[in-house]
Amino acid sequence: MSTLIQCQNVTKRYGNTVALDNVNFAVESGHIVGLLGPNGSGKTTLIKLLNGLLVQEEGQILVGGNPVGVQSKAMISYLPDINYLDMSKTVENIAKTFALFYPDFDMNRAYDMFNRLRIDTKKPLKHLSKGTKEKVQLVLVMSRRAQLYILDEPIAGVDPAARDFILKVILDNYDSNATILISTHLIADIENILDQVIFINDSHIVGQMTVDDIRANNGMSVDAYFRENFRFADPALRAFMEDGKGEN
Repeated sequence: MSTLIQCQNVTKRYGNTVALDNVNFAVESGHIVGLLGPNGSGKTTLIKLLNGLLVQEEGQILVGGNPVGVQSKAMISYLPDINYLDMSKTVENIAKTFALFYPDFDMNRAYDMFNRLRIDTKKPLKHLSKGTKEKVQLVLVMSRRAQLYILDEPIAGVDPAARDFILKVILDNYDSNATILISTHLIADIENILDQVIFINDSHIVGQMTVDDIRANNGMSVDAYFRENFRFADPALRAFMEDGKGEN
């Protein structure tokens, strides 16, 4: 396996606020990796840097050995945490647009997923439920034969009964030599598909380990480990507890 993502001494600021501080980590191809951290930890900033939507002040990011740019972007299929599709278009027309825009888009794969998820491709997106809209976005992203899939909260808008099926769709529709980077707060729902986790807190990478090591060395699930180590990391929650308002 080769190194797919490499971040070296990456720092990103918004004015006087440091969003990422001297971040270093590497991810090899062929893994499903969870990017986990409390609100405001730097997850979204890191994802935007990887996708070329922001530029760091210091350090270097390489994707497939390429600096972030035209070549790296062609390797990445990105699912943002907001819906960016044209609500007036049918699912069918949106899929055709993706096929024209992305050379690696697999229409057969897309329709297989649409059928399995019982999505009516003749309907305009605006006539679909919020959860179905999110499923459409996920199908479009997973229908590319990319080397890196970056999924930001892929199951946040999906009802709990459908989450296991959605995760199966993700697993069944990516090449085994590709990598999936998933950012989510629903750790318990996704941890069974993860190989590794990267923990980020207060603009720093504070740990990178395999799921098996967490369970073997700590005797707990990834979700329990996160709750144990990061339960007061959210500034609002920490202030709430320090004020004594969280006491019984």
